[in-house]
Amino acid sequence: MLKKLWFQVLLGMILGVALGLILSPSAFALVPEHIALNIAPWVALIGNIFLALIKMVVIPLVMSSIILGITSSQDMDTLKNLGIKIAPYFVFTTIVAVTIGVIISYIIMPGDFVSKDILNTISTATVAIKEVTTFNEISLPDLIVGLIPVNTAQANLDGNILAFVILAIFVGVALMTMNEEEAKPMKDLAKSFQAFSMTIVQWAMKLAPYAVFGLLCSITIKIGFDAIFSMSMYVFTVLLGLFSLLCFYLIIVYTVGKIKPLDFLRRIREVQLMAFSTSSSAAVMPLSMKTAEEQLNIPTPISKFVIPLGATINMDGTAIYQVIAALFLTQLFGVELSLVEVVVLALTTVGASIGAPSTPGVGIVILATILQGIGVPVEGIALILGVDRILDMCRTTINVTGDLTASIVMRRLTNFSVEAKKVAEEIKTA
Repeated sequence: MLKKLWFQVLLGMILGVALGLILSPSAFALVPEHIALNIAPWVALIGNIFLALIKMVVIPLVMSSIILGITSSQDMDTLKNLGIKIAPYFVFTTIVAVTIGVIISYIIMPGDFVSKDILNTISTATVAIKEVTTFNEISLPDLIVGLIPVNTAQANLDGNILAFVILAIFVGVALMTMNEEEAKPMKDLAKSFQAFSMTIVQWAMKLAPYAVFGLLCSITIKIGFDAIFSMSMYVFTVLLGLFSLLCFYLIIVYTVGKIKPLDFLRRIREVQLMAFSTSSSAAVMPLSMKTAEEQLNIPTPISKFVIPLGATINMDGTAIYQVIAALFLTQLFGVELSLVEVVVLALTTVGASIGAPSTPGVGIVILATILQGIGVPVEGIALILGVDRILDMCRTTINVTGDLTASIVMRRLTNFSVEAKKVAEEIKTA
């Protein structure tokens, strides 16, 4: 068992939290506070190196995987069926996630459980928020045109992975329509890029247990459990929402994929543990594709297309977190929302979660945009910042579970489409 990656990661998580509590000023405080805070970044060093290695190859990995996934399809009809079905499915599950978040937030009302005295401390807190263009500042036609990656260098600097996803889809579809002789060099280049990316990922995965230990230890040293306890009802509401979404996925897996829930969770446990530990869908993308193919029997064209695409635009866990966090802060600040405003908030959350960079902490940046649109002071983010990393780990776990669920659904739907096409051809020739 010691050789199993999931066990090593789990052990790293437990030891990291344990050491973090021993050193944390708000827990056992074995060492003075200034020493503990100085130790934290050094403990996290190997974890940050791990994440940096993944970020270094995420763009070539995403692009090469999507290109190869598209070009490995049997024909254009199969590709069309996959593309036409996957987008509505992603939007549907995101809407379900946001709806769950709204319902749970209004049932529990977590904002009513926080002392109003805590608002006095908000003005002294400083939160670094990246400037984000809100949806009200850009027209829909300009937004659509902006999806086309004209300047890939700028997209890289902005962390806009969605631009590279769209570019890869264009390249893959174009290669499908070209003759084999002209397309072969580009396909070979994509294969080389994927092999290079996977080599780097394999190196990084050897660091994974140590990275998990360091990252969790550093987080625990900084926040201890005080921040979690003071926001316990908010944390509970988010976790309940994520659990409800997980149950929704398990229902889909059982009804569509005919896989028992516990069996499904057993097969994907390594991916979930890695996602929880790293808070990055991109970091576990290679493991997700491998798990989809080897544990869930997903055809390679589907796994190489759905998983990278899902890691970019299928952020159901992020969506449910954002809407719960936004409603929590409206309750805390006494901002009354009409039914129309709640619907607009939900739709904004759906749009904001699609294309979110699959890296740690991005939910805070997106949440700032949503809060500006409903009249909540952006400084309110200071309240939830202390527990954000823990919740980030949880929602990332749900995000990757959603990607694997989507691959099962697409396998079933494309099989139906292929079988229907064969039947139609047989009837025609009969």
